[in-house]
Amino acid sequence: MRPPVAALVALLLVVATLTMISLNGIHAGRVPQAVSDGEQQIAADTALSTRTTIDAEARTLRRTTDAYPATGTSTPATVLKELTSARKTILGGVLLDPRTGKLLATGGKTVQLAGVNVVKTASGHGAIPPRLVTSGGTRQLLYFARVTLPAQQEDANQDQNQVSTQRQWLLVVCEALPAPTVYGDGRTAEVLDASGTALAATSRGTVSPAAGDRGLPSAAARAAKDSGRDTDASGSLLGAATGSRSTVAGWAQVASTTGPGDTDDLGLVVFTHRAVPAMTATADYSGFAFQAAGALAVLALLLGLALHFSLQRPLLRLYLSAARLARGATEDGPTAWEELSRPVPVHGFGELARIGRALESLRGQLLGESGPQEFPARRGPGYRALAMVGVLVVACWTVPMIFVLNRADTATAVPAQVLAVQQTRTELASNRIRQSLDQLYTDLSGVTATLPGTSRAAQAKVLRHTLAEHKQYRSLYLLDRSGGITLRVGGTPLRTIVHVPDGGGITTVNSSGRIPAIAAYAQVPAAKGKAPAAGVVLFGEIDVKALNSILSRPKLGSVWVTDGDDKVLAASVGYRAFQTLPDSGLSRLARATQGAPGTAGTAVSRVLRTSSGPSVDAAAPLAQSGPTTRLGWHVVTAEPAAALQIPAVQAEQRTMLGGILSLTLGSACMGWLYVVVIRPLRSVAVLVERLAAGDRRTVLHPVNHDEVGSVTRSLELMRQALVERDRAARSGHAAGTFPSLPQTTLQR
Repeated sequence: MRPPVAALVALLLVVATLTMISLNGIHAGRVPQAVSDGEQQIAADTALSTRTTIDAEARTLRRTTDAYPATGTSTPATVLKELTSARKTILGGVLLDPRTGKLLATGGKTVQLAGVNVVKTASGHGAIPPRLVTSGGTRQLLYFARVTLPAQQEDANQDQNQVSTQRQWLLVVCEALPAPTVYGDGRTAEVLDASGTALAATSRGTVSPAAGDRGLPSAAARAAKDSGRDTDASGSLLGAATGSRSTVAGWAQVASTTGPGDTDDLGLVVFTHRAVPAMTATADYSGFAFQAAGALAVLALLLGLALHFSLQRPLLRLYLSAARLARGATEDGPTAWEELSRPVPVHGFGELARIGRALESLRGQLLGESGPQEFPARRGPGYRALAMVGVLVVACWTVPMIFVLNRADTATAVPAQVLAVQQTRTELASNRIRQSLDQLYTDLSGVTATLPGTSRAAQAKVLRHTLAEHKQYRSLYLLDRSGGITLRVGGTPLRTIVHVPDGGGITTVNSSGRIPAIAAYAQVPAAKGKAPAAGVVLFGEIDVKALNSILSRPKLGSVWVTDGDDKVLAASVGYRAFQTLPDSGLSRLARATQGAPGTAGTAVSRVLRTSSGPSVDAAAPLAQSGPTTRLGWHVVTAEPAAALQIPAVQAEQRTMLGGILSLTLGSACMGWLYVVVIRPLRSVAVLVERLAAGDRRTVLHPVNHDEVGSVTRSLELMRQALVERDRAARSGHAAGTFPSLPQTTLQR
């Protein structure tokens, strides 16, 4: 009996303590923590885009040099011009002899090679990562690539069968450091070096003077340095407050997340900052925390006292009375008479009262003062009703906590700054996907230039090499003018739409099935005097898993890519191909991004109410330029407000959690009490009334070793005593009747 009651009181007091601590720990500073965390993630997303841009430039340069059709008669000047003329981002370039460092050819602006050991740099076998150098007072990036030329004999009279050495040149180009892409009005993004000096900066909209805290870039650079150079660490900072606005900043390293990368040794840090309105209203839930915890503590103590006086004490007294009657029925001498002579007090109500009255009847039968007694079948409320009342008492505290108190207003709970952060991050996610798709299209276009003039086997080799180099592709194939596949490498195409599009870009090639088929395509040029390729259009079906992996970002929530009909093409969470968005509000949000006819549209954000609470949602067009513009695709994100550190939402969630915990634990303890005490008491009450009514055949077996089990054992002893007396009475002597139990005991 004691453990359920003690557990009920103890657990409810624990819930009261946790409720007080959790609600009292909610504080709102001048800048919400969700805004600081959001700025940190914006800096991390911007750093990821910057890293992607630099990595793409390095890979493109290396791929271009690998595919360059150099001949034995190619001159350094010709090679340099052909490799750099088509790249508008290249400011200058040089060709060097990697064995001696000798300058072979130059073009464009001067390439600053001071401090670069050419021989040592080119001595390795892997890709050479970019370098950060100073040229003309500005910081620039140097990209390196090896140009391999056919083997050439050093002596014209040399034996034709003798194997000659292969030549290799080192191409070095300089480019301006890519300026970070900025989203969100009033925000500035900078690329810093290890000392905190700004190397490139971009602003959007009107930048508030409050955002110019001069100490923040140095602090961000120091924090990045302390976290290590080979990580993608990020963080947030708070700057000075000017009037009603405060500066919030985020920083993130431009370093690879999956091991050594091209940007690890650059020591670059992306730094973003923005002036936001300071919060004037402070959220203080300490008073409510103490009141709610105190109310639950009082309810727990009152409920424990009620159970103690209405159930625990009467049950203990009944246990003692049953044990006393059992001793009187089984022992001999005056002690037995004393045990049976005292009446059984009837305590409590319900089952305990019924058992007490039946025990008193059994006491009279043991003394021979009365016979079997029938008890009325109609009874009043029992202890089952008490357990239900206990649950209702706990519910009086929990129901308001779950459904009424501290409910966050959907319209005002989420600050406008948090909503703007979600929209900005959605635009960044859209830009990141656009970068990936554009790069795939660019690479595919480069492959098409190498196909004409080669044999079918050579073309298949090029496609296999491309497939091995680009893990994002699952299948590459060439189409003829009728739409038939003439050459394929990789997996079986998923396409069901047979068409031969013009131009190039990104498209979908199926509209049903288990997996959406997104593909990049490019026209194969027809070169004069060269054999045509096996097809006129090269398609590269993109593995949706690779696209899904791009979408997942910390604290951005669920991310979907939808087509113009709001059908899901890719997602960061589980989905079915071409299904609709999980909420109609998200579909309306995606349609709200559509601008005037012929325009790409604009990003929008909104707070939607869901069954689990407010959700911070945003949508953005996939691209405003490039090959994916005309598709009409969108990127939609949804982050539960509970995952963000918003005081009003935190208070609602913790209030609801306290109510749910108390209701769960209170119901569990009352259920425990019902199972181990009340239900056995109901069974014992029925058995003892049958025994008092004359049922001597039913053997009473104790189920548990507790108070109720002890009462059951005592009843069994009394039953055996009554059976023995009845047996003696039936087999009594003809001379007289069997004496009563006390007389028999005294004679013995």
